[in-house]
Amino acid sequence: MPPLLIVNPRSGDGGLAELLAAAAARAIPVHTLEEGDDAAKIARGADADALAVAGGDGSLAAVAAVAIELDLPFACVPFGTRNHFARDVGLDRSDPAATLDALVDGSERRIDVGRANDRLFLNNVSLGVYAQLVHRREHHRRRRDAFARLRALGIAATHRHPLGITVDGEPVTARVVLIANNAYALDVLSIGERARLDEGQLHLYAPRFDSVRGVLKPTWDERAGDRFTIDARAGSLRAAFDGEPGRLATPIDFRIEPGALRLLVPSDPLA
Repeated sequence: MPPLLIVNPRSGDGGLAELLAAAAARAIPVHTLEEGDDAAKIARGADADALAVAGGDGSLAAVAAVAIELDLPFACVPFGTRNHFARDVGLDRSDPAATLDALVDGSERRIDVGRANDRLFLNNVSLGVYAQLVHRREHHRRRRDAFARLRALGIAATHRHPLGITVDGEPVTARVVLIANNAYALDVLSIGERARLDEGQLHLYAPRFDSVRGVLKPTWDERAGDRFTIDARAGSLRAAFDGEPGRLATPIDFRIEPGALRLLVPSDPLA
């Protein structure tokens, strides 16, 4: 059986014709999503020996969940505006066509995925002010990531109302909480890259703003574990799943699934 490549043509800034030509040259069947298509349903009904998605971070998780369900290898073709997952697994985001080689003669490795209740995420889930910005971003899709992070943290510093949540029964006075599939590198103003995706740990981050000589200084509170339960007085929380908006009823059971995804990458992904 051949693999199936599912393409989200609304991702990215062009290059669709080149990508489709590269898939045809490799004899890879393609399904290009149309308005109203359900990518997970298409993947589940495919007669394929591997599943791949060409899209941004928000396009990947639904098909990755089907790949896990069917025990099929999964490949990511970076074709979006952010492609943080592709970056963290070591793919060349500047050449999506070349990453199709993963479906021809690639190598397989096991990586972790996260779950928020039953919903899979590959990168992270954010709750609070940043999630609100992601919801607003649907009206401004081209907002630059760096500006969005700075604005989120700036709002977090001045926003007077914490989320009103508990983590594993312990009150947390945070305005932003991010739950990540494996550890991110942190700097003062943003969350960076992940060095690995097979640690088998979730990491929970919450920014803290301390006043030093009248100036707010941001730092991060961090904890790690294989499971977190987050509850809230409100009964639900706005969330951003790998940068896409959603809402979760509380309590939310976050858990890691070590080695659950059979990831295909080109034998030399950065060649």
